Parts: sequence; C-alpha cells; structure tokens
Amino acid sequence: MILAAAQTKPTRGDIQANLSDHYRLIKLAVKNGAQLITFPEMSITGYEREHAQKLAFTKDDSRLEDLKKLAVENNIIIIAGTPIQIESELFIGEFIISPDNSVSIYTKQFLHEGEDEFFQSTFDYNPMITIEDQKISFAICADIDNPLHPENACKRETDIYIANIFFTVNGIPSAYQDLQSYAQKHKMNVLMSNFSGESWGRPAGGKSAFWNKNGELIAQINDSDSGLLLVESKDENWTSKIVIA
Repeated sequence: MILAAAQTKPTRGDIQANLSDHYRLIKLAVKNGAQLITFPEMSITGYEREHAQKLAFTKDDSRLEDLKKLAVENNIIIIAGTPIQIESELFIGEFIISPDNSVSIYTKQFLHEGEDEFFQSTFDYNPMITIEDQKISFAICADIDNPLHPENACKRETDIYIANIFFTVNGIPSAYQDLQSYAQKHKMNVLMSNFSGESWGRPAGGKSAFWNKNGELIAQINDSDSGLLLVESKDENWTSKIVIA
C-alpha cells in the first residue's frame, strides 16, 4: 500500500489555480504508485470563512469532473477539501473521490472558535474506506483537537487515520503531540496533510507527516516546501519518500 499526503500552497479563492495544482500533484502521486492522495483542509479554495459561501461546492458539483476522471483513469482515491453546501447548510468538508467514479463526503465535526459563525457541524457525513483490508477514516483540522474524535475512530476499528488540516507555525507542535499520542494510544497509523506558505493571511506550518501505530514519526516534510509525502507499507513496516514539487 502506498499513500500520499500533499502539502500545498493555495492561491486564496482561486479555485481553478488550486485545482490545477491538485491535478499536477495527483499525477505525481500516480507516478510514484500511490493508491490514495489526500490534501489539506479546504485545499481547493484555500482556508476561507468570510467568502466560503460564494466559493462553496455542492454534492454533485461539475467542477469535480476532472478529479473524478483522474481517480478512475489512474485507480487512485483522491481526498480534496472545500466548503460544501448541502441543502441550506454550509459545512467545512472534503470529497472522497474513488476509482469507481463514486464520491462521498466527510464534514468537519468539531469547529474552531469563530467557524460556527459561518459553518454548521454534523456527524452525519462520516464515511470509511478500505484499501487492502485497512480501514481508513478521516478528520479535518479542529477535529484532532478533541480526543473524542480519534476515540470514535478507534471504536470503528480504524487502521489509518487521515487528518487534513490548516495549522499555523505556532499550532504545529500541539498537532504533532496530539497525533503522536492518538497513534500510540489507539494503535492507528496517522497521515497528516497541511498547507505550507500562507493561507487566510496567516503563515501555514507545513510539516505534513506520518506516524505508525506505535506512535513513531516515520517521516515529515519541512515547513516551507510544497510536494508529496509518500509512505509505503510492506508487512506492516512503513517506509517513506518525500518529493518536493
């Protein structure tokens, strides 16, 4: 099994530019044999609150078509984030796009202070996927601040916990501490994807990373570059490769 975490530098509010960057990194992940690639919180729009409504995607948004085509043609699962409008409510969410052309949605369950002015939270959209008998579940940013979230993932027998975040430079140490603790406590491998550069006018912390189920940090990207963190499992032993792009 090969998984990829993308570390990106979003262009604020420029959906087409960000999608083009997704396509580039997906193709790079495919070249490196990845079966799944995951992107940071609201990766398609950049992190937004005030402008999220006008940037939002819908469940069947036509702008997902090229991502769906890449997933099908390259047999890769793509997880990409955006504000998502579901009926009358707006959520921080991500699309899980599968090679069978299906799309499921995960929505952020625990919001940061200030996000509840613009977004709703719900537990209704909480899919799991399976690769090579490994159960995979998802988290977005502040979800990892609440120990109930990884605990619930553990109760669902999660093998791999994917956290897509926007943490600033100052926030990364606490994210690392929490994710390492969850990996060790709940015996889950943890893959984390974060922005580098700037988002929402603030410096992102980068350092996308992977911990094995013993809580050991296997690999991390630096705090400034964009690219891929690739991890490969053979007989439950994980190796890594970093591709700066």
